Amino acid sequence: MKYTSLPNTDLKISKLCLGSMTWGNQNSEAEGHAQLDYAFDQGINFIDTAELYPVPATAETQGRTSEIIGTWLKKTGRRDQVVIGSKIAGTGDYTAHIRTTGFSPTAIKEAVDAELKRLQTDYIDLYQLHWPERETNTFGVRDYKHNPNDAWKDNFNDVLHALDTVIKSGKIRHVGMSNEKAWGAMRFLEESKTHDLPRMATIQNAYSLLNRVFEGDMAEVAIRENLGLLAYSPMAFGVLSGKYIKGIAGDDARLKLFPRFARYSSEQATESTKRYLKIAEAHNMTLAQMALAFVTQQPFVASNIIGATNLEQLKENISSIDISLSEEVLKQINEVHAAIPNPAP
Repeated sequence: MKYTSLPNTDLKISKLCLGSMTWGNQNSEAEGHAQLDYAFDQGINFIDTAELYPVPATAETQGRTSEIIGTWLKKTGRRDQVVIGSKIAGTGDYTAHIRTTGFSPTAIKEAVDAELKRLQTDYIDLYQLHWPERETNTFGVRDYKHNPNDAWKDNFNDVLHALDTVIKSGKIRHVGMSNEKAWGAMRFLEESKTHDLPRMATIQNAYSLLNRVFEGDMAEVAIRENLGLLAYSPMAFGVLSGKYIKGIAGDDARLKLFPRFARYSSEQATESTKRYLKIAEAHNMTLAQMALAFVTQQPFVASNIIGATNLEQLKENISSIDISLSEEVLKQINEVHAAIPNPAP
C-alpha cells in the first residue's frame, strides 16, 4: 500500500480508501466485514461512510452502512488503527427522511452524535458536508444555472463555527467538503483564514476517466490550497470495469438493480469506455486497474475511494495500487479524453 497525509493534518491515510455505500443494501453485514478484513490486511486504513448510506437512500435503510462499520470496529478492536470519514447529508427531497434543517448548529451536533452511536466510537476523524445547501450544479449537472429565487442565505461562517464547536468537544478531528464547487471551496477556505476557524482538509468529488471536470478550476484550487481530493466513483458505478459493454454484468450489478443511476451510461460514455478498454488490454491491464491507477496518481488526489460488491472485485481494485501508468498510456488516455471530453459530468 502507499500512504500520504490527510492535508494539513498529522493523520496518515492510505492512497486507496475503502468505500462502503453498498453495505446494508447490496451487501450484508458479513460481506461488509469481509471487505473490511481484506482491505485492512492489504494496508488500507481509511474508511469512507456517510449518515445517508446505503445508496439508494431510504428511510428504512438509512444508517445501516455505518452500523456495519461499527460492529466491525467493536469486533476487531481496530478503531485506533483506522481513519474514518463520514458526512452529514445536505438538504433536499432526497434526504427529507433524515432532516430538513440543513447545516444548522443543532443539525450538525445531532448528526454527529447519531453517527458516533452507529459507528460505536467516540470520535470521527474526518467529518464532511455531503453536498452544498445552496442550489448549484452537482450530481451530473453539467453547467451552473443561477436561480435568483434560491432561498439559501450565506452561512459559510456559521457552518464553520458550528463545526468548530464539535471539534472542541472532541467528537470530530478534521472537516471536509463533498460535491462542492470552486466558489464554495474558496469561500470556506477564506472564512477559515480570516476568522481562525477550522480549515477544510479535503473535498470529496466525483473523478474518473469519464468525469474529469475536477481538472478545471478545482484542480488549481486543490493544488494551490493543499486541499486533497477524495475521488469518488473512480469506477463510474462499475462502468469502467468493462462488464456492461462486454455483456458480462451479473443480475446483481449496480446498474441492473438501480437503472436510474444513469450518470455514466450515455452513448458518449459507452463509446469512451470501449476506447479505454482497448488501451488497457493493449497494455496488459484490466480496465478497472487502468481506471483506478489513473485516478490514484493524479497530484491533487489525496485518496481514491474504491468500492466493490464482492471480494474478487475488491482484490482487483486494490491491485491497482501497484500500477504506474506510462507516458504512452497517459497519452492514449488523453487522446480519448480530447475526442470525447467528460461524457459523464
